[in-house]
Amino acid sequence: MAMVIVWYDGACPLCIREIALMRRLDTRQAIDFLDIAPADAVCPLDRQMMLARFHASEDGIILSGAAAFAAMWRAIPLLKPLGLIARNRLVLQLLERLYNRFLIIRPRLQKLLD
Repeated sequence: MAMVIVWYDGACPLCIREIALMRRLDTRQAIDFLDIAPADAVCPLDRQMMLARFHASEDGIILSGAAAFAAMWRAIPLLKPLGLIARNRLVLQLLERLYNRFLIIRPRLQKLLD
């Protein structure tokens, strides 16, 4: 089983809720969740870029957007089927388009949860 690393924005109320759910679902503790909100957080890429988009690594490969979500899902038994379906190029392209649309409304959703 591959270890998955997820970098998330711990200052984002929406992100905090989602990561809390993923932690509960991660029954095998196969994911290392790293909060990169603190200014001194260690990031493998540009910190602002990582805060702007979801990032994860699977098998040492850093992924972003829908591909990062799919990697996280594959590490969680309940969500693994979704992650495996997302290996299909067309499915991943659709998920990426949806994720990019979500990013447009993310600031408004964050304000609602604040």
